[in-house]
Amino acid sequence: MADDDPEFRLRLPNGKMIARGRLLTEKGAKGSRKFVVLAGSPVRSNTVPSFAARKPPSYYTRQQLIDTGVIRRSDRWPGCLETTSDIECTSPSAAAEILMGCSVNGWGVWKSPDGRSLIEYLGQSSAVPNRPWLVRGSNITGLDLVRRLWIPEGLVTLAASRLRQGVQQGIAKDELRTLVREDYESTATYSQQQQLVEDLHAFLTRMKPGDTVCTISGGHLYVGEVTGEPEQTQSEDRRSNLRRPVEWQPTGHAYDELPEELQQKLSIQHDVVDLTSVQAHIEGLGLTDEELVEEAEAIERDPSMEIPAITARRELELPEPTDELADELLVHGTEWLREVRNLLWDERQLVLYGPPGTGKTYLALKLAEFLGGGPEQVKLVQFHPSYAYEDFFEGFRPQEDPQTREVAFRLTAGPLRELADLASREGNRHIPHFLIIDEINRANLAKVFGELYFLLEYRNKSVRLTYSGDDFALPPNLFVIGTMNTADRSIALVDAAMRRRFAFVELSPRTEPTRGLLRRWLAKEGKETEPADLLDALNSRIDDPDFRIGPSYLMKKGVYREGGLERTWRTKILPLMEEHHYGEGVDVEKRYGMAALRESLG
Repeated sequence: MADDDPEFRLRLPNGKMIARGRLLTEKGAKGSRKFVVLAGSPVRSNTVPSFAARKPPSYYTRQQLIDTGVIRRSDRWPGCLETTSDIECTSPSAAAEILMGCSVNGWGVWKSPDGRSLIEYLGQSSAVPNRPWLVRGSNITGLDLVRRLWIPEGLVTLAASRLRQGVQQGIAKDELRTLVREDYESTATYSQQQQLVEDLHAFLTRMKPGDTVCTISGGHLYVGEVTGEPEQTQSEDRRSNLRRPVEWQPTGHAYDELPEELQQKLSIQHDVVDLTSVQAHIEGLGLTDEELVEEAEAIERDPSMEIPAITARRELELPEPTDELADELLVHGTEWLREVRNLLWDERQLVLYGPPGTGKTYLALKLAEFLGGGPEQVKLVQFHPSYAYEDFFEGFRPQEDPQTREVAFRLTAGPLRELADLASREGNRHIPHFLIIDEINRANLAKVFGELYFLLEYRNKSVRLTYSGDDFALPPNLFVIGTMNTADRSIALVDAAMRRRFAFVELSPRTEPTRGLLRRWLAKEGKETEPADLLDALNSRIDDPDFRIGPSYLMKKGVYREGGLERTWRTKILPLMEEHHYGEGVDVEKRYGMAALRESLG
């Protein structure tokens, strides 16, 4: 070790004990630069319970150093240990872990005398926090390199089979684009070249030591830490020409047991994927809340700050309906509301269907506001025959530039994209958000939903969007409630794809909670029961249940002014009956008029 090698310092949690070390130029067997902890450095006396499981090499090395006396009880720092001689470690992270007794990113905690982190000293920005990455290796031209090469040898690789030698770390994307276009001109399509540039740039330039790397193999997710810079080599089979050293955790995590948000990101079909949006879920894999707290305390994290991995676990909940809500909505019983809530929880998409006037939209809005915690979590759209994907999700719309006053087409988010972005923001992911789609059956659903139709059924997947090209998944906390007027289009005409993706709840004058709704409202308002008697008599004469009349027509203040009931019957209800019996020669007034119904009621 040369005396002019820069010295780095590590402040232990109490703030007074400072360890010292040097980064070596030589590399270990797995490609990471070695790091030496200098004699006389303080060492924490205890380790966190998760240390042995998460970082077994560092844990067992530490135990061996204690057993051999290289680390012993300190006279200088009571209650702590200290090193008695220099200790050569396989990486800066391994050195920091041995001293601190927990999993820690050594590239960030070792500081130069002027306060720069080790990674910044090496010329890479420390302004960007550590990122987690997905790199696929289970099917590289037919081989699973994860188990064959990556885990046994401590590597992560990209094929880069035709990329010329001499490409350096930190290469600019424009320069890389030129090299890929020249080197892959005859073997890759334009879109393949574009994606290859993104993958190579992430691997060579954006990824840095200390970042987390994930990969999938055999139904398990494996997690490791990047411990060194990229190297280019000529592999014999040209399947692994670009390599980075990685310290892999010893065990994987069953894919089916991963959080849904993490599964969504892992389903993106690229070779290299930035997983920053689900970093908290990755950090918490395999650890209990207690273990996460102990790790945070070991690195002296500010106790007033929430631990992201624990915050990400805050469970999404839909509150249980209350008797007060049932009374407000005039529903016959809380159990019916509880069933609707359970359907939403299980399916996440639900349609309220029934004849006009049954209060479908009102009920959908009030229920969504209760379950979501307020109107700010609820957005309503109404479908119509000309409604399209571009209106609903995203599309190019003419917009005026406020400075030049010129009009240009710009990509504009629709209501679903806006609500999905709001629901997926950090801090919002445990709060339910609701999209109400009024008259859902009046639009061409396959045309409106497009590729999103797939996501309604497979919530743990993501798809590539048509216009923006983004990889998109529906947030787990986004619920959809549709309303469907069966007089406008029979539920029997709804295609099987929609039936499979939505639960259907009927609101009909023949069944509760709609059947007795008007009577409950009249009793609450202190009014006579005649309107309810007339409505029951009317619906008893309508054979088709899809055309029976709902109570909301008679739940308006104007109905109960002088002459209001007769006026509403003549202008609102009888025209519906005329439409229903159009061309049949039925005397609507004689069959459905108020005089005829009053006579039948005695």
